[in-house]
Amino acid sequence: MLEELIIENYTNSAGSTQDIHLSYQWFGRKASEAPIILVNHALTGNSLVTGSNGWWKDLIGKNKCIDIDKFCILAFNIPGNGFKGHEDQFFENYREFKLKDIAQIQLIALEKLKIDKLFAIIGGSIGGALAWELAVQKPDLAEHVIPIASDYKSTDWLVANCRIQDHILNNSSNPVHDARMHAMTFYRTPQSLAQKFEGKRNSQDQGFEVENWLLHHGEKLKNRFTLASYKLMNHLLMTIDISHSSGNYLEAASKIKGEVHIVTVNSDLFFLAEENWNTYVELSLLKPNISIHEIKSIHGHDAFLIETDQLNRFLKPIFQLTTQGYENNTSRSVWAR
Repeated sequence: MLEELIIENYTNSAGSTQDIHLSYQWFGRKASEAPIILVNHALTGNSLVTGSNGWWKDLIGKNKCIDIDKFCILAFNIPGNGFKGHEDQFFENYREFKLKDIAQIQLIALEKLKIDKLFAIIGGSIGGALAWELAVQKPDLAEHVIPIASDYKSTDWLVANCRIQDHILNNSSNPVHDARMHAMTFYRTPQSLAQKFEGKRNSQDQGFEVENWLLHHGEKLKNRFTLASYKLMNHLLMTIDISHSSGNYLEAASKIKGEVHIVTVNSDLFFLAEENWNTYVELSLLKPNISIHEIKSIHGHDAFLIETDQLNRFLKPIFQLTTQGYENNTSRSVWAR
């Protein structure tokens, strides 16, 4: 069931103040009975992370890697993502918000929910960047921080692609449709499209099948995602910066108390594997409890949603714990391992 909190008089990075409507969902066991995992969604995702229509149901569910019979799952909607309303709350001022604002809003919400400790924060793409940001803003928040197909900074390459997206969203006569078509080309790879379509043409109009695929994805997103939501989410991708403008990313990341488990994709053209490996090597000199896993795939950025067998194999050891005795512990900060 979708629930909602109102964060009153929140002042964003640009100094503007407004009330923020933050919706969220619970899955699995009660928060008082089991370790809590915060799941952050990707750009067009939402808080529906499991169940028959859950976008991460291959990872989260009964007897899955993240077992809802053992854990309590909390999933926030990034305010303005349009899931069940309030998509226009940042319509006019979406450029005033940064990803660090979203983290601050979530931290306020956790305080309102009386949650001071998480077993894990996990997210893919922008959700992984948000996991980094949350962990930097509150270094002792989570035992495990798991950013997947992500980064703790917006690279020049990322900003360049998102700026094109923003231009399309603000100038096209069919903005969501056209922006999504463009986005699909850097969510996948040339090899992925070659394997999928093999240069085939449609038998009716002799158009390339890859063209029909792009048009399909454009139309599909247009029918379920608003322009206001897309503008905000795309903009947030350009504001990933755990250093908060200082440029000292490693110093900021080294303060995280919990274990950091980076998961990268070798063919990712959006959040490059090279950047993640550099982060791992450099950060491991400052922080001992850090690891990295690499998904091997031809499918690029979307591999974190496609290669679920590999992802499950990497993450399973993290979530193999016993919750026996947790019900008798009054503190949400401690659980049995």
